[in-house]
Parts: sequence; C-alpha cells; structure tokens
Amino acid sequence: MSLYANPTKSSPPSPYLPSACRIEEALRPTAKEKFFRLAPHDPHILNYSPGQFFMVGLPGYGEAPISITSGPDEGCIELCIRAVGNVTNAIHRLEKGDTLWVRGPFGRGFDVEGMAGKDLVFVAGGIGIAPMRSLVKAVIKRGGFGRLTLLYGAKGPEEILYGDEFEGWRAKGVDVRITIDRPSPGWKGYVGVVTTLIPPLDIDEGRTLAVVLGPPVLYKFVIWGLRHKGIKDDDMLLSLERRMKCGLGKCGHCQINCVYVCQEGPVFRLSELKGLPEAI
Repeated sequence: MSLYANPTKSSPPSPYLPSACRIEEALRPTAKEKFFRLAPHDPHILNYSPGQFFMVGLPGYGEAPISITSGPDEGCIELCIRAVGNVTNAIHRLEKGDTLWVRGPFGRGFDVEGMAGKDLVFVAGGIGIAPMRSLVKAVIKRGGFGRLTLLYGAKGPEEILYGDEFEGWRAKGVDVRITIDRPSPGWKGYVGVVTTLIPPLDIDEGRTLAVVLGPPVLYKFVIWGLRHKGIKDDDMLLSLERRMKCGLGKCGHCQINCVYVCQEGPVFRLSELKGLPEAI
C-alpha cells in the first residue's frame, strides 16, 4: 500500500500562475517566525495533502518554497514562515488584509489513509514542527491509528512553535514530548537535543512508522537512533523540502542525480534514498 498522496489530484489549473490569497491572520509567535492564515481566491488550491508545499511570493521580490502547516479540509491555508532572505523578509512585512501570492500545491505528500493502523512516531526539530502540524492534525482527524508519539526539539522555550496546541493534542491521544537544547530558567521539561528522546521509546518494530521533519543536520542522527530502536529504513519517512526552488522540475535546483525532489518528493521513504548519499 502506498504511503504517499497522489499530487496530480490537487494540481491547480496552471502550476505556472500564482493565485492571490487574502491574509486573514498574521501573527508573530517568535522573533524569527510569522504565522499566516490565507483565504485563496481560487478554492481549487485548497486540495492539498500534508507534506506538500506552496511556492509563496510577492511581485518584485520573487518566491520561496513554504511547507503547509494547516490540516487538509480546513478551508484555508496556514503557513509558518521564517525570515531568512529578501523574499521572506518582505513577506514578514505583510499584515492582515494584504495579498500574498501562491503557486501549488506541489510535491508528493503523506497518504494518511495508507498510514492507518500503524503506530506513528513524529520527530520534529525547530521549524520542522510546522509541516509536522499538518500531518498530526490530519491523523487526529482521521483516527484509526495505534500509539501516536511526538518528539519535538527546540533551541529554547522562546523558540517553541504551536506550544499552545500541544495540550489539545495530548487530550486527543498524542504523547507529546518536548525538549530544549540547553537549560533555561523556569524550564522544567526535558533538556538535550531531540535524539535524546528516542532511547526511552517503547516501540513495536513491526507496526511503527517514523516521520522525521527538521533541519538536514538532524536527519542522520535521528535515523541512527531510530535504527537502533529497530525501525527499518522502509518505515522511516522524511522530507527534503528545503531543496525546493521552482516546484515544477524545470530549474534543476532540487535535482539529486536522476531524482527531482519537487516531483518525486519532497516526502521519501529512507529506503528510496539509498544510492543518493548527498540527499541527507
């Protein structure tokens, strides 16, 4: 059974043309990130799956690939954007009522139906919690899963994203475990990188899928830890969405040997990346 969504069903009429979206909400949860809720003029682009991404931009500045953080079928698009360059800094200056332009959705996301019945271990580092939120919300909404565990690591308490939602997730059956990199005044939770949360896990090797989202440097250490817990490469899913550029497989920016990440990913099983050591 496939673990991936079919991206063709959610393709816009023309993937080359951006769609206008009205900003319904613009909040700044941390010093570096800004949260946007968008109402698209074209409702067709609301047909997305967790793990897919949009090309988001402004005329005169360009566009950048941004993962979707809202769950499917919510009637809106939610994005968490970190200011790291000209495009994203320009987007950060927008407020409620302004217009943001998006193309997509692009890529191969997670097939929530194909993951049903499994225990799921979600591992997120930093802003990786933003696209992970889309998947967690979809899984909660569908139901029919085994144990759900979220391991989330941030540099410090001030950089934790969506912390106000975690109690609600716990109430719906998700075991949420949060850690910060180093001690901080007033922090009473786990301290250490997110990989330190892996050894204590009680994992059923035969029915567990692991999903890893975060900065590339995180992947090899998380993969090592999960392998030691008995999870096979075929049961680990990760996203290479940071390689995106055009979303259409035309520019070659995301190409790894013969693989175009924006077309064949960004979600991959780890087993699919054998022979592509530069992918991680």
